This record gives sequence, C-alpha cells and structure tokens, in this order.
Amino acid sequence: MAGANGMNGFWNPYLSPPPSQSRALGIGSVVSVLVLWSLLAVTGLVSPARLPAPWDVVRAFGYLAWNDGESMLFIATLWSVGRLVVAGILVIVIGIPVGILMGASQRINAAISPLVDPFRSAPVVALLPILVMWLGIGEAMKIGFLFTGAVVYLIPMVRDAIQAVPQSYWISARDLGATPWECIRKAVIPMAMPRIADAIIVAFSVMWTYITVAEYVNAKVGLGQLIQNARRFSAWDQVFAGIIVIVALALITYQLMIYIKRRLYPWETQL
Repeated sequence: MAGANGMNGFWNPYLSPPPSQSRALGIGSVVSVLVLWSLLAVTGLVSPARLPAPWDVVRAFGYLAWNDGESMLFIATLWSVGRLVVAGILVIVIGIPVGILMGASQRINAAISPLVDPFRSAPVVALLPILVMWLGIGEAMKIGFLFTGAVVYLIPMVRDAIQAVPQSYWISARDLGATPWECIRKAVIPMAMPRIADAIIVAFSVMWTYITVAEYVNAKVGLGQLIQNARRFSAWDQVFAGIIVIVALALITYQLMIYIKRRLYPWETQL
C-alpha cells in the first residue's frame, strides 16, 4: 500500500516534492553532467577539439572575465543585455496591444492571424538577410531581429490568453452596464494578465536563444561576437564559456521574471 502511495506521488503533476528534495534532484542532475563531462575529458573518448575539459572552460572563463586590465566578458554581457532589453521593451509595447486586440475581436484576429501565426513555425533566422537589407548591419538590425523572433510568439500567446478567459466574465460586466470595450478592459484583461506574463517570459527566453545569431553580423562586441571570435580561432574552451554565460543569464532572467509574476499575481500561483 505504501508503495502504491509512493507511485501515486511520483506520477502526480499536482503534487510538488519538498523543497529540499527538489534542490537535491536539481543539484544531482548538474553534478552528474559534470562528472560525465570530466570522465569524457580524462579518458580521451572525445577529442579536446570537440569537447574541452571542464577545468579548461573554467580557465577560459577566468581569462575572459579579466585579462590585461579589462573584462571582455563583462563588456560583452552589457552589450548583449542592452540589446535584449531594448528589443524586449519594443516586444511588450507593440506585441501586447496587438495580441489583446486580436483576442478581443474575432474580425481583427481573422485579419492579422495569417500575418503572424505562420511565423511561429517558420525559421525566423531566414529573415536575417532581409533585415540586413532593410536595416543595414548596425544596431537597428540586431534589435530588429531579436524583436521579430520574439514578437511572433508573444502576439499569439497574448491573443490566446484573452480568449481563454471564460465568457462569463464578459457577460457579467455587460450585465452591470459596461460597454463591450469596458468589458474587455476591466474584466477580461485583468483575468488574462497572469497568462500574458507567461507570454512575456517566453518572449524573453526566445530572445536569449537568438542573441548569438543577432550578433553574428558585424557585431564589434557582445556575447555572440565573443563566441564567434573564439570559434574563428578554434578556442573551444572560450566558446563553451560564452555559451554557459548565455545559459546562465537566460536562467537568471527567467527566474527573475517568475519572481516578479508571483509577486504581481500571487493568487494565480497559489491555485
């Protein structure tokens, strides 16, 4: 019977394990990957040219963090984060209103959906040459690419968040004398905000996955440029160090936005 209860807990998506157990499982998985990585490096099963040893990556990280009185890594991180923040502001300012309008009106949705929905499945990287042609090879192109890659995900998710609100909220507001738009603004949008926050989190995560591509063309500084420059000289330890920094920054961004969401909408996270 105890075994059955244990299995019920194991295969129950609504039952969270104790925080200590969750931390132990997460740390265990990371340690397992590091051990396997170290074994592959020590035994020579994988060439260092393809998989540098963890300690080589640590040394490369130290070199990038501080060398000859400057930190290439810090400067590159500032530029990449700056580009992502600017693109993120544009995504929020433009994407959320468009998504709300599409969710609030089936006619607007029918008109705009064919222009947005296909790009969720299309390779946005294919648009890079077009953006270079239109915006040049400067900062506008890089920010425009990050914006395009994220907004095509944000808009449909915001629309779906609006449409997922039960119609009863709209009807109740109408019964109280609200106009149709007031029903959307005062009843539907507030109920959809937690899911809209999820859409923003996804959009920023998508931009981190595209940062190296955005900085591939004519970037004088940035994490993507740092990785490309290291790859050009076959400094794979620096390549891995740069990738790990991007993954860490993406994780920090995700956790920070999750924290903000929980503070803004505590009732949604407690359901």
